[in-house]
Amino acid sequence: MSRRRRFEIEIAESEEELKKRLQTANLGNQKEKLIMLWWIKSGQVKEQQEIGKRLARDTSTVTRWLQKYRTNGLSGLLEIKKAPGAKQKIDNAAIAALLEELKMGKGFASYGAIVEWLKQEHGQDIEYATVYALVRYRLGAKLKVPRPQSYKQDEKLVSEFKKNSVSYSIV
Repeated sequence: MSRRRRFEIEIAESEEELKKRLQTANLGNQKEKLIMLWWIKSGQVKEQQEIGKRLARDTSTVTRWLQKYRTNGLSGLLEIKKAPGAKQKIDNAAIAALLEELKMGKGFASYGAIVEWLKQEHGQDIEYATVYALVRYRLGAKLKVPRPQSYKQDEKLVSEFKKNSVSYSIV
């Protein structure tokens, strides 16, 4: 017969407080941890193995959660850590300059031209896909290059055509 260590932990929060927190919790992981504390506080569970079985978690996970609660309290147990993510490839000064350049109106002929501009003006060698994603999705900008027009075109006739032409819509 295996001999189990005594399961002793003091839960500082009241049953009611844990129940309220459980109702407002919106993340599954937090709910599991709050349920665990509520079961312990209300005396529904007496052993760590029972908590593990009820939550379908390994006892080492339950032990880790309880240790975190002992050292950092409820806020430490429910804390969600976020990975820092990748380092930004284009610095903020270059992004600001690019945004100004895009707003000026003359624009760029292609995303490849932006890659070259970043290399020459800011000394940053950035991949095409990164530049495309930045300009198109993050900055929400489009390359502004007007369509070529004939220098022989009469402006008066063009505006007259636009005014008098009928536009059809397909319903």
